[in-house]
Amino acid sequence: MKQVLLINDVVGYSHVGMVAMLPILTYLGHSAYNLPTALVSNTLDYGRFNVLETTEYMRGTIPVWRELGFHFDAACTGLMFSEQQARLVSDYCKQLHSEGTTIFVDPIMGDGGRLYNGMTNRQVELMREMVSVADLTFPNYTEACYLAGMTYREEGLTWQEACTMLDRIIQLGARSVLITSACVEGRHCVIGRRSSEPLAGFSQHLEDGPYFRLDYEEIPVLFHGTGDIFSAVLIGHLMNGEPLKESTQTAMTVVSQLIDRNRNLSDKCRGIPIEQCLDLL
Repeated sequence: MKQVLLINDVVGYSHVGMVAMLPILTYLGHSAYNLPTALVSNTLDYGRFNVLETTEYMRGTIPVWRELGFHFDAACTGLMFSEQQARLVSDYCKQLHSEGTTIFVDPIMGDGGRLYNGMTNRQVELMREMVSVADLTFPNYTEACYLAGMTYREEGLTWQEACTMLDRIIQLGARSVLITSACVEGRHCVIGRRSSEPLAGFSQHLEDGPYFRLDYEEIPVLFHGTGDIFSAVLIGHLMNGEPLKESTQTAMTVVSQLIDRNRNLSDKCRGIPIEQCLDLL
């Protein structure tokens, strides 16, 4: 059993963010803890929402945890709500990493070729800094473009361009990288690059080279929170000793099955009711 800290938002009305991740990690045998970045009334797509940013709470919590000697085997960062908060989390992750904690970074910034509302170029720079201490980061294609300084293209990438994008994110300091929702040579896929060195936190199977690609058939249904589910399944299996490529495939398969099972739900903004689908994990 591993101690896993989630640094993400808590959404009151929806199975997204930390609400989606906690039951998955617990079901997979880990102790999951949380440091919320914000309390959010509901997903933003409902048109009206309320957000309480928790930076000051975080600023007061971290030294208390240090005084009490709490330890985490892994930490995963998610949505940040301000430059100040991103700096606080980045500094905290650097401290944790220096103590042997495995750092996972989900650099949530945008999708569809654009930054989310409220995101700034300064936050992109701070996310690059956070990625620099990641043992594994898993941006989507849009976020990878911003991190790597490459142009977003609707038609996707060649394999050579995909490898270049992975290399550029490695050059930021990340030890291993996955890019989700990529399109390479006309195929939807997740692409990855393993670390050139063994990692203490999880297994990689370096013998078949640094790069890999896992194709999938896209299901034309949009659920909120599937990225959070992917992250939780991935981390849960990695921390249970399953290698990176195999854990990635497991997470992809679980997300696909969850979408397919719930495709007829009328309100997809609420996300997937994960507690009712744990048998798929």
